[in-house]
Amino acid sequence: MSGSGLSYSEQGGEAASELAQEVVPTATPSAPAAFGLFSSDTKKNEDLKQMLESSKDSAKLDAMKRIVGMIAKGKNASELFPAVVKNVASKNIEIKKLVYVYLMRYAEEQQDLALLSISTFQRALKDPNQLIRASALRVLSSIRVPIIVPIMMLAIKEASSDLSPYVRKNAAHAIQKLYSLDPEQKEMLIEVIEKLLKDKSTLVAGSVVMAFEEVCPDRIDLIHKNYRKLCNLLVDVEEWGQVVIIHMLTRYARTQFVSPWKDDEVMEEYSENNFYESDEEQKEKDQKVKNTYTMDPDHRLLLRNTKPLLQSRNAAVVMAVAQLYWHLAPKSEAGIVSKSLVRLLHSNREVQYIVLQNIATMSIQRKGMFEPYLKSFYVRSTDPTMIKTLKLEILTNLANEANISTLLREFQTYVKSQDKQFAAATIQAIGRCATNITEVTDTCLNGLVCLLSNRDEIVVAESVVVIKKLLQTQPAHHGEIIKHMAKLLDNITVPVARASILWLIGEYCERVPKIAPDVLRKTAKTFTNEDDLVKLQILNLGAKLYLTNSKQTKLLTQYVLNLGKYDQSYDIRDRTRFIRQLIVPNEKSGALSKYAKKIFLAQKPAPLLESPFKDRDHFQLGTLSHTLNSRATGYLELSDWPKVAPDPSVRNVDVAELAKEWTGILGKTKKEKPTEKFYSESEEEEDESSSTSASESDSGSESEKEDKEEGSSDESSGSSSSSEESSDSESDSKESTAKKISRAAAESDSEDIKKKAKGISGKRSPSNSSDTESASSEENSSDSEAESDSKSDSESGKSRNATSSKKEEKTLQDRKAPNKQDVFLLDLDDFCPVTTPVAVPTAAVLSPSLTADLEGLSLSSSSVIDVTAPVSVPTKTHELLHRMSGKGLAAHYHFSRQPGIFGDRMVSVQVTVTNTTDQKIENIHIKEKKLPPGMRMHEFNPIECLEPAGSITVSMGIDFCDSAQMASFQLCTKDDHFNVNIQPPVGELLLPVTMSEKDFKKEQACLCFIPAQQTKGC
Repeated sequence: MSGSGLSYSEQGGEAASELAQEVVPTATPSAPAAFGLFSSDTKKNEDLKQMLESSKDSAKLDAMKRIVGMIAKGKNASELFPAVVKNVASKNIEIKKLVYVYLMRYAEEQQDLALLSISTFQRALKDPNQLIRASALRVLSSIRVPIIVPIMMLAIKEASSDLSPYVRKNAAHAIQKLYSLDPEQKEMLIEVIEKLLKDKSTLVAGSVVMAFEEVCPDRIDLIHKNYRKLCNLLVDVEEWGQVVIIHMLTRYARTQFVSPWKDDEVMEEYSENNFYESDEEQKEKDQKVKNTYTMDPDHRLLLRNTKPLLQSRNAAVVMAVAQLYWHLAPKSEAGIVSKSLVRLLHSNREVQYIVLQNIATMSIQRKGMFEPYLKSFYVRSTDPTMIKTLKLEILTNLANEANISTLLREFQTYVKSQDKQFAAATIQAIGRCATNITEVTDTCLNGLVCLLSNRDEIVVAESVVVIKKLLQTQPAHHGEIIKHMAKLLDNITVPVARASILWLIGEYCERVPKIAPDVLRKTAKTFTNEDDLVKLQILNLGAKLYLTNSKQTKLLTQYVLNLGKYDQSYDIRDRTRFIRQLIVPNEKSGALSKYAKKIFLAQKPAPLLESPFKDRDHFQLGTLSHTLNSRATGYLELSDWPKVAPDPSVRNVDVAELAKEWTGILGKTKKEKPTEKFYSESEEEEDESSSTSASESDSGSESEKEDKEEGSSDESSGSSSSSEESSDSESDSKESTAKKISRAAAESDSEDIKKKAKGISGKRSPSNSSDTESASSEENSSDSEAESDSKSDSESGKSRNATSSKKEEKTLQDRKAPNKQDVFLLDLDDFCPVTTPVAVPTAAVLSPSLTADLEGLSLSSSSVIDVTAPVSVPTKTHELLHRMSGKGLAAHYHFSRQPGIFGDRMVSVQVTVTNTTDQKIENIHIKEKKLPPGMRMHEFNPIECLEPAGSITVSMGIDFCDSAQMASFQLCTKDDHFNVNIQPPVGELLLPVTMSEKDFKKEQACLCFIPAQQTKGC
């Protein structure tokens, strides 16, 4: 307010109150301070206009702050548009920011004036300040004039390539605005969306997915390559973006994966064994279980990465994850969302209403999810009626034989509520419980009869309606209740209740032959004063009594028909004419009069009391359509599960694409800073050749050219290998490196991304096909030897382990320094035969200076670097199979951190199998391994027999391919099969290494030369 005080002093005005300063700018010296509150609109905001035209930036800044404050309070500041737009070219960044905030609000209303400044907005798109660039794009997209569509399109394309993720985020927002303005630009906008979907920034992800949902939600092919990236980025995206991405991935998953619910159905069928069952039927069931569903790793990735978001502080995120688990997860796993949804019931009433609606739909199909939280749905006195009704609906859905007594006691309290609408809903709930649970039908009916003596008419009326529905289920046993209700007819005035009583008496008039004619006599007296609904039932009652007891009621019925003939309502007149022709035979009556008794006295089916939320499950949970129970504009339906899963390889990311991304990102840095040349021409040629080379000879010649151009040579690394063993070991390392690169691209896991940030590799050098074949044959032979050796006992296994470690030390000394092209910055392959799991990115990252520095990594004769035994072996075990799931067979595993006896790349896993039953378990073995591409497993030897309460520990080896993906397989016995999986922590994939202080400092110095841009890009 200091700025406004300054303007007053310049005009010679006296100090006024703060409110008067905002509303009235020019108070004359003679006027009192409060006069500003009653000034005319002509002088409104005059001081702000003068401050905006001032030559002082401080005055302009204060004026803009006050104007933005007015907008925030909801006041209209549109008349200041001409004065504000003049300052759009201000050199003061703070003023410019506030001007753009104002223009974003009013550019759509004042389009003509905004168009005058369009050249300024275009210049601002090149501003060095990212906030100015983003604001200019937002203002430009807010001017909804078709003539500037080409300018907007060009601006969006440029902004999508901006270095600032904030600007790219605003480009994604502008896509939706441009599409709504000109849908013909769809194809060009899809290209921009495809480009932005590849963006790795968490700031952009949510916005571009929102643009995708608005512009081209059916283009699922754009998501394939980005699916795993979006899953991994999900936790770090802003909350609004998380909701959008989760909903999109839910739709995507329903088109790409098979249903996980089939497995549950098969297991349910399998568990329901008949006592007398033929062998053929048993074999069929066994075959079904063998062919049980195995979840796609990408499907599991989505469920695993969304699960932590159930703890989000944002209710919309929790609700989005809950609907994802409801529509995608196996039924056995969907229950984890119930606790998070119950937690949301402590939020405000608007959030409670949406959450309770979704819980009401869920509780119809799967009661078990929310039964443990029954008390969380008890009604509080402070709850509004809409919340009370929803909680009552959920309690009714969860009612069963075990908790019905508790719920009925709770309902008794609700009936006495002062909220009559809620009390009526409670009576309906009691009726639903009575029809669903036959054990308490009589109890509920007696309780409702007691409510007939209630003082409140609404309670009595609702009780009559519910009793009428209940009596239809078993009318023969309840003649006394019908008589009791007939006596209440004189006191009840609610039309629905009176009509229900009359219908009951007419329907069962043969059971109350003395009371029914008297009821007709009483209602005939008051016929003209009754509601239309009651009049129709009086006519029905008269018709039924005429057909069953015409002697007593013939004249009375004709009297009622005459009254109805001249009624004001045409419905009553039509019904009277129809009934007269049907029941009173005459010459004109048609053939239907013969069947009048069958028509009127036909048995009516008992009404089915169902939940009003029963039919809402065809809408996706958490959507507006589900809340309204009708299809809303823009609703995208969930597709049915495909019978056969589409090809999962479409989600694999090629290494060549990753290399292009790295080159594109780092190429921009090179253009901006030409003095710091990051790549050499030879390396760019090398990158291109590595992605497009077709033969080994071509790649070999290019590598020779590269050596010459870089001018660096290493005699030890340049020399060829002298023995077949060294060449074989080199080809093994090359093959493993190629596999690492392909897997690192295909499995875009979060931990792999972290490893990519650290791993740097040179270009793969050529190797002869004979070497590769010999290496693969040697590897196969070593694997077969390991399998044969693993059949021996544990003591011989230990001695063999020691022998193998000695052999590894010997090969380490004999091994020569690797070729310069095979040097890996963080790979211990150069120092020991046991390869550490490091994910290696593309070769385009190495600079000439870095390559020269890496040449020093070759070991001298004095350097000793060796894999050692771990300092600490963890005692923590992980559960592989629970004894309940395994029908008495329990299994736990832990990582021994010892060199793998089954292969250099194998991680050693100790599995302890325990028999908790009182019978022998035979033939425990591994079957049907479901491993990701490239992963290998060396299974343990079958356990022939495990005694009761016995336990045995076996060893197995798994090559996790330098990733944290789980290894899934079946642990089988003679009779059963159990799906289990092992997932390693990242630390278990590494091996401990010892080196001298000198070597350590040498390696540390080499690591320090990684450029900052490179580490960020990785």
